[in-house]
Amino acid sequence: QVQLVESGGGWVQPGGSLRLSCTASGGTFSTSLLGWYRQAPGKEREWVGRVFNSGNGLYADSVQGRFTISRDDAKNTMYLQMNNLTPEDTGDYYCKSGSIWGQGTRVTVSS
Repeated sequence: QVQLVESGGGWVQPGGSLRLSCTASGGTFSTSLLGWYRQAPGKEREWVGRVFNSGNGLYADSVQGRFTISRDDAKNTMYLQMNNLTPEDTGDYYCKSGSIWGQGTRVTVSS
């Protein structure tokens, strides 16, 4: 059974950057669906973006140009580089591989 573990969350000031990691254990990433979601306080979980086998990404409009998803299959790890963060980016961030979810990591953007 593949398990996903996110890390790298924390507190950052507006305009700052964070890099989240998602590592798979007990198996490898799904080759068909690999991406990130987030859930802001009091809101529903929303899609952030996904990375294809080619390494190309597809992103929600709200993060386009600021966030970049990458993957290192040799390390069974996916990354979410987040730049120019705003308070609206605050939330719990989850990675997903196929139908498997990670437990989430919290990102707080505030001054």
